[in-house]
Amino acid sequence: MRSWTANPQTPMTNTTTFISELIRAANEVEKLGDFEKRRLLDRAAVMIREMREAAGIPNSHTTADGLIDLQAAAVALSRGQRTPSQIKAAMLAAAGMIRDLHIVLDTETQIQIGK
Repeated sequence: MRSWTANPQTPMTNTTTFISELIRAANEVEKLGDFEKRRLLDRAAVMIREMREAAGIPNSHTTADGLIDLQAAAVALSRGQRTPSQIKAAMLAAAGMIRDLHIVLDTETQIQIGK
């Protein structure tokens, strides 16, 4: 199985650490600068994309995709178009997506996408 974190020896530790980092940042979003908020959202988007690929989940290009919402929040943040509560919600949503994907990958759950 392909690793989705920077250190292939400890994907579970890196994943859970990043989930914790996102939750902590969401709870202290007012204390973070825009650069740090954007960096966390971008890292989360990359991790989600890689984990989806590892799980065999195809890319979705619909507006119902939480990853697209996350990327849109990151772009809007850099334009000053997101409130702290919106960024907090995006970080918590990202943490939830990563947690869910981690469970799928960890349990080797098979996913079938119907068309």
